[in-house]
Amino acid sequence: MLHCVPFVCNPFQENTWLLHDGREALLVDPGCWNTVEEHRLEAYLTQQGLRVVRCLNTHGHIDHVLGNAWAHRRFGLLPEIHTDDLELLRRAPAIGQLYGVPCEPSPEPAAHLADGDEVRLGDLRFEVMHVPGHSPGHVALYCREAGHLVGGDVLFQGSIGRTDLPGGDLEQLLHSIRTRLLVLDDTVVVHSGHGPDTTIGAERRGNPFLRPSSFR
Repeated sequence: MLHCVPFVCNPFQENTWLLHDGREALLVDPGCWNTVEEHRLEAYLTQQGLRVVRCLNTHGHIDHVLGNAWAHRRFGLLPEIHTDDLELLRRAPAIGQLYGVPCEPSPEPAAHLADGDEVRLGDLRFEVMHVPGHSPGHVALYCREAGHLVGGDVLFQGSIGRTDLPGGDLEQLLHSIRTRLLVLDDTVVVHSGHGPDTTIGAERRGNPFLRPSSFR
């Protein structure tokens, strides 16, 4: 069984995700910013008897990579990210200075995520979906058999990812949502990078940014 557990981290209120099957875990978008947040996540791992086996970044914005250096020290894991977001990943410390949020440099990735790749967690399989627009190399992780999508900052409850940051593109984001996400079943649960969970059906029906007039 797939468990998707969020930990709200850092000043940006980012959702760090632990995806686990009761034995092993994937750490997605580690945003842990201080020892309190790190210990909270570590305590859950200990209580559940979990071993973290991979560290995955849906994209390279600072709030989603603040904990990459910690994850490397604590678990010996190097991040995995799409090549188109490498520049964002490497610029995170400089971006942190602009926001007044100290950010350790992230280790260089161990591997690069690409569209169509498969990430395994025990018997569970996640498809890597390239969904650019919020950032050039943004990816989502879709577990078809469990009906769960870890979507980063592409689709939110009643909203979509911002596109006013460097590398953002509104038309590209809407195209990604229309062609990759809205084709999924209505019951698919979307675990976003900020805020509460939602479903594909709920956003198809009620998201004001996804009205037919939004798509060209």
